[in-house]
Amino acid sequence: MTTPEPIELKNPLAERMRSGGLGLNLMIRHARTVDIALAAKTCGFDGLFFDLQHGVIPEHEVSQMCVAAMNMGVTPLVRVPEKDYAAALRMLDNGAQGIIMPEVTTVEDARNSVAACKYPPVGNRGAFGGWAHFAYRSVPVPDARKAINAATLLILMIESTTALDNIEAIAAVPEFATATENWFPWAREYDRNQWLDLLQSRSDHVALDSAVRERLFEAIGAAIDDHGGSFVMSFETGLITATRLA
Repeated sequence: MTTPEPIELKNPLAERMRSGGLGLNLMIRHARTVDIALAAKTCGFDGLFFDLQHGVIPEHEVSQMCVAAMNMGVTPLVRVPEKDYAAALRMLDNGAQGIIMPEVTTVEDARNSVAACKYPPVGNRGAFGGWAHFAYRSVPVPDARKAINAATLLILMIESTTALDNIEAIAAVPEFATATENWFPWAREYDRNQWLDLLQSRSDHVALDSAVRERLFEAIGAAIDDHGGSFVMSFETGLITATRLA
């Protein structure tokens, strides 16, 4: 009698991130055909990011593209609308290998997200059978749930000052490891017209008298000209991550 092989699922994006590598996602808001998975694979992307929060693609089409991506070795992630745990469940049941939950502000939000996206004993995700993840093969339910839990990414978006105030408590939710911070320096060069267009697109200066505003922009433009017509602005982007424990 042979011992059955353990049931495993591959999540290329998760594996790359856990190994310390940089995972690349392609955001999808309008594409509606499964060949986008082929294109993503050929271009070297690790995952596809389907946006149901701001996009207009129907769920059934996202599901088809998720299944295609999974079978191409590209991780399908879905951002659902804020606190739409039912949409997260539907997407996970129908091909997604990860959920991006926006506007997570409190510990309760984090716990509710875990509960919706993970099977017991980690969460409280509802029962389902016949998974596309296993090509609809007959798989023992306990083994299937364990493998899906391990291969499902849950990404919480921290998008407000209130959420930042709660970040340590959110990261301390037992289902997550300690949050880590990574800072990425980068720079962009602006010429005179680009910088002035950017300034005029903001609302900070609208309270100024029009004549004062005009003199201000002229002075800024002259300073850029004196600097050689362009300048480099340095930035630093911070990424705070809390990774689901195996």
